[in-house]
Amino acid sequence: MAIPDAILNKPGPLEPEEWTFIHQHTVIGERILAAAPALANVGALVRSSHERWDGSGYPDRLSGALIPLGARIIAVCDAFDAMTSERPYKAAVSAERAVETLTENAGHQFDPKVVAAFRLVLERRHAQQRQPQVASTTESLRASA
Repeated sequence: MAIPDAILNKPGPLEPEEWTFIHQHTVIGERILAAAPALANVGALVRSSHERWDGSGYPDRLSGALIPLGARIIAVCDAFDAMTSERPYKAAVSAERAVETLTENAGHQFDPKVVAAFRLVLERRHAQQRQPQVASTTESLRASA
């Protein structure tokens, strides 16, 4: 939000001043949302969405349960999307690899409980997607018997 495309799509490493700008985007997002009273609470989540479980994030260096739960959920979802999406500066990884990375960073970058819940949601979604295939195969076998 509010980051120039030249920075977002830069194929190489960012310069220190570009990183400074990147680190301000959550505060800028909060200010934009604060202009709409109905979205002010969402602004607080946007502001905290790059905080890290261990306190090494930005902009306020919050840690653990001090980070709003919604922001912790956004952080995991955003990281998963970033890893599984093609970017000018990096190739996308598989969903499986992205989940491995989230798991490796649980307790450091991410809330371990949120990562566990995210994994469970993906596993259930995967199981539901497989159900029609199993039902279709079963119906085909019955029809041919």
